[in-house]
Order: sequence, then structure tokens, then C-alpha cells
Amino acid sequence: PRKVDIMVVMGLVDTVERRFWARETSTDWWDHIVLQVWDESQWLRNFRMRKGTFIELCELLSPALKRQDTRMRAALTIQKRVAIALWKLATPDSYRSVANQFGVGKSTVGVAVMQVAHAIVDLLLPKVVTLGDVQAIIDGFAAMGFPNCGGAIDGTHIPILGLEHQGSQYINRKGYFSMVLQALVDHKGRFTNINVGWPGKVHDARVFKNSGLFRRLQQGVY
Repeated sequence: PRKVDIMVVMGLVDTVERRFWARETSTDWWDHIVLQVWDESQWLRNFRMRKGTFIELCELLSPALKRQDTRMRAALTIQKRVAIALWKLATPDSYRSVANQFGVGKSTVGVAVMQVAHAIVDLLLPKVVTLGDVQAIIDGFAAMGFPNCGGAIDGTHIPILGLEHQGSQYINRKGYFSMVLQALVDHKGRFTNINVGWPGKVHDARVFKNSGLFRRLQQGVY
């Protein structure tokens, strides 16, 4: 046995439990202000949704966002992870600013945004963005003065940072870097189909002709 082991056994040296270092951060703003004090108008202004909708969203995403505590630190709650992602998506704040706001690390913000985005795509997109009752949509458009209409379609440009490779392909006609989001909505403005990812330089007609929506319409299966 090593000398130090013998000294421990004889009581000459005390053992110390190993601890992991972590920077002190404050979560008071989220725990005591946002969750307990904010009213509906503040939730709408900052998270783009009411608190009740936020709670419901967290419950729907919980199967994909549950995490286990480790010896190093307790896992972020589902509510806090969703709040971080929504705040980043709803505001122009930097990752550092969001991290300081919620009392977490900057890298934690990036991870939370991606986790929540993937969870939304996997769990909610197939349920929420769907065609629904076609006849009700046609009747709704007819009442607005648009007979025989099953949806309103358009493209919009989502601003992005310039890419190092093929950057020129993402400069749209307005002169900034973007990706194209093609959206189909019903008579109430609800999304029934989306297609996203084409470079901003690509014309809306080309995006439409290469979308799954176009193929299914051509095949008569949408």
C-alpha cells in the first residue's frame, strides 16, 4: 500500500470528498419574478404567449426534454429550458445576454435552443401543422369572398448570418442573407403546411415547385 493509504487508515490524514467547481449564478429573476410576479401582458410581450400556453407547451414537450440529475449538477427544469429557447427565439438578445438573464452558461443556452427546437419538430409539428377539415377551410374562404380556395400560400425570408461557403446563394433580392419559409395557411391564418431551408436567392416559384406540397397536389393525395 502507498504511504498515503497507510496514513489515512491510521487517522493521520482526513479524506475529502471530491467536489466539482461551478460558477455561481443567480436564478432569482426566473424563479421569483417571471414565474411568480409577471402578468399576462408581460408574458405575451417577452415570450409571445400567455403563461397558460407556456405551461401547456412544456407538458407537451416533456417526453423529449426530461433529463436526469448528475453528481456534478442538477438538470435544468423543463420549464426553464423551454423559457430559455423561447426567449432566444422571440428576442434579438445574444446567447451571452440570455445566459446572464437566466443564470446559466452561454453554451447551455445554445443546447437548450436546439433541444427545444428538435422536440417541437418531432412531437408537435406533425400534430399542429396539418391540413384539417378541407371543406371547412373552403367554406371559410368562400365566406371571405374567395370561392374554391383551399389555402393561402406565400414565402417569407428568415434572416440568417452569412455563410462562409456559398454565401452569395443566400443573399435575397432585398440584399441580406436569408432562408425562405414557404407557408400555407387556412382561412383563420393557421399553418397547414410549411417548407423551410431554401437559400434566400431562390425564387418563390422554384421553392414551391420543389416542395412536398406541390408533389402531393400533383399526385392528388394532399
